[in-house]
Amino acid sequence: MTQIDRVHVPLGGRAYDVVIGQGLLAQAGALMQPLLTRKRVAVLTESRVAALHLDGLQAGLSAQGISSAAHALAPGEATKSWEGLCASVEWLLDEKVERRDVVVALGGGVIGDLGGFAAAILRRGVRFVQVPTSLLAQVDSSVGGKTGINTRHGKNLVGAFHQPSLVLADIDLLDSLPRRDFLAGYGEVVKYGLLGDAAFFEWLEVNGPALARGDKGLRHYAVRRSVEMKAGIVARDETEQGERALLNLGHTFCHALEAATGYSERLLHGEGVAIGCALAYELSARMGLCAQETPSRVRAHLRAMGMAVDLADIPGDLPDADALVALMAQDKKVQDGRLRFILARGIGDSFVCDDVPGDVLRDILVGALAARN
Repeated sequence: MTQIDRVHVPLGGRAYDVVIGQGLLAQAGALMQPLLTRKRVAVLTESRVAALHLDGLQAGLSAQGISSAAHALAPGEATKSWEGLCASVEWLLDEKVERRDVVVALGGGVIGDLGGFAAAILRRGVRFVQVPTSLLAQVDSSVGGKTGINTRHGKNLVGAFHQPSLVLADIDLLDSLPRRDFLAGYGEVVKYGLLGDAAFFEWLEVNGPALARGDKGLRHYAVRRSVEMKAGIVARDETEQGERALLNLGHTFCHALEAATGYSERLLHGEGVAIGCALAYELSARMGLCAQETPSRVRAHLRAMGMAVDLADIPGDLPDADALVALMAQDKKVQDGRLRFILARGIGDSFVCDDVPGDVLRDILVGALAARN
């Protein structure tokens, strides 16, 4: 019998469990049954995920007599848009989803964010269940209730806090991920160690390669520890008034780079997070906040995992340093016109900073861009 863990996210009337283990798709009906007022759910997914996992989910639901309709959207970040949102909501209304029904988001971060936002605004809010199929979604985007879409102004600028009613993180689904996608998700795993758990980062330094090769026990622990950390932070700061901002380590750089690459396959979100974390530690060292060798240790681990680490790892052209800073200024974490970065005093010791000297930031970017040539 494989291990199944439940991590509770204690948010009063909005509390829920994140269930982590193997073979959860087959148990989906039994796990969702307590949420349902009628034996019917609507599933939002995307075409690649549907081909791999929709039959398994629907079989797990059918085993408990739960019927399901499914709508598969196009894969990719471009789906997380006004058009994708409109198509999702109209389909849910076509399916006559009622206020007490449950929407299931089966997919990675794009589908989880989009499906959750559609559920948040449908009939002024219906419940939804996250069934994350990527490592990134299992450890990060499926937990915490952040939902939303991108616009031409930037990433995740339109959305709502809408907590799921249940998250099913099936470790077996990670087997179907291409190596690049798995490693992109690992960027978010590393982030948890860097922002608040030095012992976890050390564990990853030792176990990361075997985890990437497919060790289920190691994958289970990495997902559980990541979810435990995020659940604790979300419980203390649900709407990001303080501590939850630490989860954005690397993201100010990441979101600017995603915008610069057109939210395309040139740069996956988790790759941008990994590069952003490396740059955040470089910036921290340059400002005298952490030891000079700390950024090298971060980069060494990312390199050992075969991950994107620097701007040089992004194919194609990038804008200059001033243009990247301008893209950062569109980030939703900007307050009173001041850029907010998550910086570090060391591995596992991060904090929010909104007084980064502009010349130091620019020098970091100029140097990183120069290294591409």
